Amino acid sequence: MHVLPISEDGFAELPLPADAGLVSVAMANNEVGTLQPVAEIAEAAHALGALLHVDCCQGPRWAPPPLAPADLASLSGHTLGAGPGGVLIARPSVRLDPLTHGGPQEWGRRAGREDVGAAAALAAALEVCRRERAARAQAAAPLAARLREALAAAGGVLTGGEPRLPNYATAAFAARRGEDLLLALDLAGVAASSGSACASGSLDPSHVLLAMGLSMDEALGSLRLTLGYETTDLAEPGIERVFNVLHSVLG
Repeated sequence: MHVLPISEDGFAELPLPADAGLVSVAMANNEVGTLQPVAEIAEAAHALGALLHVDCCQGPRWAPPPLAPADLASLSGHTLGAGPGGVLIARPSVRLDPLTHGGPQEWGRRAGREDVGAAAALAAALEVCRRERAARAQAAAPLAARLREALAAAGGVLTGGEPRLPNYATAAFAARRGEDLLLALDLAGVAASSGSACASGSLDPSHVLLAMGLSMDEALGSLRLTLGYETTDLAEPGIERVFNVLHSVLG
């Protein structure tokens, strides 16, 4: 397996290895929100005769998933407002070998019965995303921009590049550990994280931020603020609260 390098803004860098057979890329990075150039990567992969898989788990609430250039695409129910489980979309020309074998139902792709309830919930969640994502992205973008301004004003190094998911505000602070910032923000009523949910139990620095060229101290002081569907407004006192908490901790 070959891992592509990434730029300081979090974009995957080409060229692809000449012997690539399957290329997998995330639509959006779940730590800094960077939207990958999927169409460009797809062109490079198909020129080599390789298949392209796009992990769309992080972005469909806020940006259209780039399904057109993909040979395979995966989505996760719980990140869309549905329950656990997900869906794999594949072109008819792509052969899928089953992970579990059994009866001929499910077109021979897996054994067992359909989880009808989960499928219906996922379909409903996708419809809500399709119908409401543009308006919600338009509302979230200026609020996230103001949060990024507050992070920079508090001495943070902003992480991630444009284009990005419109609800992301991320930065790194070399002066303090991320856990210190999270505790102070939590006491002030501000929910935040120091990385992706997948690595929430780890005290190690983010491999994503290290690959982007941040120092060890900066990676250990990462801060991730994201806006949700329920966030309808961020009055100036809210932005000031984030800034004041960070300023008091960083001294």
